[in-house]
Amino acid sequence: MQTMLLDVMKIPVDDPVAFTFFTGYMAMAAASVFFLFERGTVADKWKTSLLISGMITGIAAVHYYYMRDYYISTHSTPVALRYIDWTLTVPLMVIEFYLLVRGAGAKIGLLWKLVAAAVFMLVCGYIGEAFTDGSKFHSNLWGALSTLGYVYILYSAWYGEIAQLAAKSDSAAVQKGVRYLSWFIFAGWAIYPIGYMAMPGGLLGPDGLNLLKSSSLDLIYNLGDAVNKIGFGLVVYGIARSESAVKAHPEGTGAVAGAVGQPGVRVGAVA
Repeated sequence: MQTMLLDVMKIPVDDPVAFTFFTGYMAMAAASVFFLFERGTVADKWKTSLLISGMITGIAAVHYYYMRDYYISTHSTPVALRYIDWTLTVPLMVIEFYLLVRGAGAKIGLLWKLVAAAVFMLVCGYIGEAFTDGSKFHSNLWGALSTLGYVYILYSAWYGEIAQLAAKSDSAAVQKGVRYLSWFIFAGWAIYPIGYMAMPGGLLGPDGLNLLKSSSLDLIYNLGDAVNKIGFGLVVYGIARSESAVKAHPEGTGAVAGAVGQPGVRVGAVA
């Protein structure tokens, strides 16, 4: 048993993919603990958002625990585990958008449209990657279909319903948060198609432009997960702390409290 454990836990010093699987697991686990413990420092309306952030990184940590051992044992891509993780965590990430703009009048229909687009994106990507026959046609077809779901979420965040609701919000922190998360969707999520196109039959892989090796796929995916899942949560955390501080110390409260504490100053005069 001990020998088996040591065999599984060896990290090749010249394998960056194995390194990112191990560090990804620890980073996701640490982020999850941080978000869950910090729920107690924010106002009640933000606790659900931080809970979801902790769930995203927590689910990812569990899957990275199994993916790292799978990769070390087989040196092959854990496609099924990867997409199981994404099927759970990506819809949770778009739910964060809904929670941010719910106070500005977001309807439940927006939530379901975002989740449906995320699931469609992932299902098409899974078919393209898990059932590839190595042809460019298969890779490009399912990659293009998957992109439709991505484009819908991207448009909604930048110009569509999410952007319009954020503009109506009276919270500067919410507006800034939506803008930051929109950049994650635009730039952060764009990392994943690069990894997808590195697979056999992919546009950037050995069968295409030959800019990437097939082994680059997991490295790119691992970096994308770290940037997007932890980064998403940190943006939400920053908004929650900012908004909670405003509610706890609204403008003018500190001045009133200070005046009341001054000798000879009457409360009526402050009012």
